[in-house]
Amino acid sequence: MGYLDNSSVIVDAILTKKGRELLSRNQFNITQFALADDEIDYTLYNENHPDGSAYYGEAIENLPLIEAIPNENNIMVSKLVTLDRGTTKIPALSLQSNNIIVSRAGSFTLTPSTLNFDTQTESGYSFTIADRRLIQTGNASGAGTGNNTNNNVTIPFTGTALSQTFVGTSFTGVALSGITLFGSNSALTTSIIIVGLDTGARTTVTLQVNKTSNSGTNTSTPAASF
Repeated sequence: MGYLDNSSVIVDAILTKKGRELLSRNQFNITQFALADDEIDYTLYNENHPDGSAYYGEAIENLPLIEAIPNENNIMVSKLVTLDRGTTKIPALSLQSNNIIVSRAGSFTLTPSTLNFDTQTESGYSFTIADRRLIQTGNASGAGTGNNTNNNVTIPFTGTALSQTFVGTSFTGVALSGITLFGSNSALTTSIIIVGLDTGARTTVTLQVNKTSNSGTNTSTPAASF
């Protein structure tokens, strides 16, 4: 979503393919929303403005606003979160790897943890596969909330790149086994966006599926991801 201009409160909303499908069935109901400040450059805040404190944020207020696009990889990246008063550190996600490489039919598991979140344990995470065609099954296990929790979901084949979200404390996926989608490519890649349900902390993992073998294992390179 995005405001059409800085002088009105009209909201420009663009539905995804799934949203349009639900709207056509009269099943489209907004139950949650999020706010983000992707377009804001806070370095423009000028405490030395010659016209005084009322104009410190003038440059920020005049920034152009991002148009609405239905692509979670390019919009709503910097979501706003509410933290307890007195919080001095922003929660961040840590993973065993931020680059996963598997062969066809290879499996991988993501088990994130939240750093700088001392008051409680994150209740779960959302795992959004940007192109679900690259996995044949997905399973989110553990606590968390949502319809996909603890479900071993089989992904139907489709020629269109669609995303799919799973919710839980960890996620296990099995890469596609066929070669049709590869064409002349030796490997296919997609992103997995992980977001903490309580803190809003997020990170992105790259998933690469190689075409050359159909009995792969997880060969991810260990690395911390924030």
